[in-house]
Amino acid sequence: MLKLFLWLRYLRKKRIVFLSIAAVALSVSLLIVVASLFSGFISAFERSAVETMGDVILSPPARFEKHPLLIERLEGLGSVETATATLSSQGLLYLGKGNVQAVQIWGIEPGRRARVTGFKQTLLRQKHSEGEPSFAVAGSSDKTGGFVGIGLLTEPHEETDEYDFAAAEKMVGEEAVIITGSATKTDSAGDSPKAPSFKRKFIRFSIVDVVFTGVYEFDTKFVYLPTEQLQKALYPDQEGQLAERIQIKLSAGAKTDSAMAQIRGMWEVFAEDELGWGPYRIRYTTIETARHLQGRYVAALRKQMGVLLVIFGVVSFSVVVLVFCIFYMIVRLKQKDIAIIKSCGTTSSAVACVFLGFGVVVGTVGAGIGAVLGYVFTRNVNVIEGWIRVIFGLKLWKSSVYMFSKIPNEVDWNWAAWIVLMAIAAATIGAVIPALVAAATKPVEILRYE
Repeated sequence: MLKLFLWLRYLRKKRIVFLSIAAVALSVSLLIVVASLFSGFISAFERSAVETMGDVILSPPARFEKHPLLIERLEGLGSVETATATLSSQGLLYLGKGNVQAVQIWGIEPGRRARVTGFKQTLLRQKHSEGEPSFAVAGSSDKTGGFVGIGLLTEPHEETDEYDFAAAEKMVGEEAVIITGSATKTDSAGDSPKAPSFKRKFIRFSIVDVVFTGVYEFDTKFVYLPTEQLQKALYPDQEGQLAERIQIKLSAGAKTDSAMAQIRGMWEVFAEDELGWGPYRIRYTTIETARHLQGRYVAALRKQMGVLLVIFGVVSFSVVVLVFCIFYMIVRLKQKDIAIIKSCGTTSSAVACVFLGFGVVVGTVGAGIGAVLGYVFTRNVNVIEGWIRVIFGLKLWKSSVYMFSKIPNEVDWNWAAWIVLMAIAAATIGAVIPALVAAATKPVEILRYE
């Protein structure tokens, strides 16, 4: 009871203690926000890779045929839920006079892709429809349909960095042209070897939906067409269905390492028996998770996060100094009270525990307030960024620079717990020396002339 009485008395009489609580709170909130924003960005980056590419990507060194048979065999594995094939190219998108843009072209199977990834949720129109997404053109069964990234149809607003969704949807039903091609070898004159030549191809299609992933690169660079139409334009002489990579979704509860081992074993048998590939091509086939493909970039981000946390942690170490100064001042000013307490029989260790406990209380209260502030700021960071834009005319977050249309606002509770514990420890460390000074107080010397 004596300890609680003294803590409450010092809090009520020595308002300067609230300065140390505020310092702890600000330090904790700052570190939680920094850790959460970095962790949120990394998590969003990894999650976008999985949502776009699937859990595992099988990428052979060359295009291959018979991918429906491979997918059928993969889906026979207990660790694989479903898979889809992709064919890709580059080209120019023509939307009208003076509107030509360089794009990445993906030939996809929309139904399968929606089962492997979250592709359906990125479509402005078909995400609310029943059934699987489709390239079908309404009212015309002989036309080719395609999906276009929203950034190819409309520019984000300069101030708000938001797309005009209404304007993008108005483009649905419009005709567009893809200009692409493939290199082929033709016989040249004389006995010289065959020289490659580029054959330009035009693919006319109707825009049947708009893709908005929230990832800048995908929204501003990608056009999606039916695989068979893209193959027909690029490789008209090839028989069978071609693919460049297989994107795989694993079954719920499947262990990634064992699943990848099964997939590799299945691929080696398929490539040798069905494709007639030799050991070289089979060996240079990469089978990796979507998260692992982004591993180098994520590792660099984590290093930057660590450096930033160390810098802010060193700055926040001033909390220790501030708590020390405030507590030391209290000890020096309250030596008479300390002497009276000790003269009544209180031991030196008990007196030291009063101030150490007071340091723990200050750290706990400050860390608790800081955790609440950090949570509120992190969860509302996009709103705060919007206020800054409106009040100061300063746009802090641009999707063209930071990849995502919104700032990731997930609180990293693991980091938050460690930061709170370190803050309490720092406040306690700051109270150690004042507690020892208080314990060393000699009642006879202090009360001699009282």
